[in-house]
Amino acid sequence: MTTTTSHHADYASPAVLALRQNLALALRAAAHNGLAEGVCNHFSVALPGAQDRYLINPRGLHWSEVGAEDIVLIDTDGEVLAGRHRVEPTALFIHGAVHRTTGHAVVLHCHMPYATALTLTTDRALDPTLSQNAMRYLDRIAIDARYNGLALDHAEGERIARAMAGKDVAFLANHGVIVAGTCIAHAYDDLYYLERACLHQVIAQSTGRPLAPVDAPLARRVAAQVQGEREQSDLFFEALRRLLPDPASRRVGSTR
Repeated sequence: MTTTTSHHADYASPAVLALRQNLALALRAAAHNGLAEGVCNHFSVALPGAQDRYLINPRGLHWSEVGAEDIVLIDTDGEVLAGRHRVEPTALFIHGAVHRTTGHAVVLHCHMPYATALTLTTDRALDPTLSQNAMRYLDRIAIDARYNGLALDHAEGERIARAMAGKDVAFLANHGVIVAGTCIAHAYDDLYYLERACLHQVIAQSTGRPLAPVDAPLARRVAAQVQGEREQSDLFFEALRRLLPDPASRRVGSTR
């Protein structure tokens, strides 16, 4: 079997099809929940047992229209191994480096409004002791305090990956955020609630009134409660699956 044939066989396998379906769903959900930005930004997931190959969204499609058949398989050098679309250059450099350097299976990068707004402040990030939603991120946040332009080379991707410093949530100065994880459903849940927590903080700060954080031990207890029981994350993702079916399934069912 040639290498190309092997990659296409992997791409079509039931396990990888399920990953493609989940990644496409996460993209459609991000569009639905107001986390997307034009046709920019990228979500990716590594193939099981293969950190050098990963699935990612294609260049040029709005996230609301992405289905499993649109997801692309590439390697960490950016070579398209399977799929019918191109991939955005910055996606190759950021995601390849983060998968390779951190070992995270899922890497979600976007410029969602309220989280990105906080990267423009001198604090650069969310305060994880303010709201209940924010507390789940205590001790999980890395801050890349240096904006260095578009990630258009391996060096910049590697720099961003190193800045994550073992954390699974990164605020990138003057740029956006990265949320990583072991499975798509849980990483998407973290991304969604991160934006909610940032929204609450920005609104609270906009009042001009003093903020009232909780003590760190209490925030840590709440974080453990949320992270210790992820059934709610799975239920949320399955609800999104019912709400936002794959475009291919809609076309199959159409009478037009």
